[in-house]
Amino acid sequence: MLRFIGVVESVKEGLSSIRIFDEFAEGLKGLDTFSHLIILYWFHLREGEEGRSVLKVVPRRHPGAPEVGVFASRSPSRPNPIGLSVSELVKIESNILWVKGLDAVEGSPILDIKPYLPRADAFSAAVVPEWMLRGPKT
Repeated sequence: MLRFIGVVESVKEGLSSIRIFDEFAEGLKGLDTFSHLIILYWFHLREGEEGRSVLKVVPRRHPGAPEVGVFASRSPSRPNPIGLSVSELVKIESNILWVKGLDAVEGSPILDIKPYLPRADAFSAAVVPEWMLRGPKT
């Protein structure tokens, strides 16, 4: 069974606050020793059947992108509306995480948080199609 562990409370000028629910707060111990986090969240605005039945998209944030399968995109419309963002951890105040670069919106439920590990999570030789090089990071 899927359980949300928190919620995005605010997003202002690239800085976001994430409130972790009290019953999961102990899980934050040691997280402050990492500079970046992998944050998994739920695209709660795409929960309806219409958004979850999309299988082909034209990535809107990448000018000139062709139509691709949803699994070849970062579209929020997908069978399981799960988002992933690598964000810089600015600070932790009790059960509130302050992060930069989160691409979730206010109200997005948080599924999980993992520390970003450069030796495991970065691949300098990774290949992407030409159209993905235009537009925002995600």
